Amino acid sequence: MPRVLAVSDEVVEGLDPARLRGLGVDLVLAAGDLPFDYLERLVDVLDRPCVFVPGNHDADLSGYVHSGGLWLRDGMPARYPGPAGAVNADGRVVDVAGLRIAGLGGSIRYNGGANQWTEHQMARRARRVRRRARVRGWRDGRGVDVLLTHSPPRGCGDREDPPHRGFDCLHAAVRVLRPALLVHGHIHPHGEPVPDRDLGVTRVVNTVGHRLLDVPVPSRGV
Repeated sequence: MPRVLAVSDEVVEGLDPARLRGLGVDLVLAAGDLPFDYLERLVDVLDRPCVFVPGNHDADLSGYVHSGGLWLRDGMPARYPGPAGAVNADGRVVDVAGLRIAGLGGSIRYNGGANQWTEHQMARRARRVRRRARVRGWRDGRGVDVLLTHSPPRGCGDREDPPHRGFDCLHAAVRVLRPALLVHGHIHPHGEPVPDRDLGVTRVVNTVGHRLLDVPVPSRGV
């Protein structure tokens, strides 16, 4: 099983380099709202790849394209504000460290900031990701191992205040993709225990702070 260090929302200063290197991590998964230089430090210490999705407090990374060794936005050279060397899985399906990861970043729209979506917008984005996963599955028979999101599904560890409501459409995404894990952030436990939850065959994990996870593979087909 690939071993994943999943992080989001809260910087954990106790993750010292010696301890990190002893964890046997294959991949860093970041579910948003962390300083990008913090992610870069984790990657440097572990010497492992990082896959992330942006949170509602992160910079707007839409429209950036890496081509010919340069970052472009609207066809013009631009300074990329995201974490160097990390893979942005938002709205995409990526294969990294032996895992197939589908990503949907951002939160419910509550004040018009970056990386915020209405339920309708997120449902459209989720359908697009499902189509991309289906095409990948047709080619190689593999399904999605991890659905990486910033916000949780509605009614699955979210809150009732407007900024922290989950997305209803993530339930359909889980039913179709059937990942082993849905890893999310956004919901700070504030010292309370945060149990994992099950949606069918999928374990839903709140990774605010950090979690060490072993991901079962291979996946089921899409």
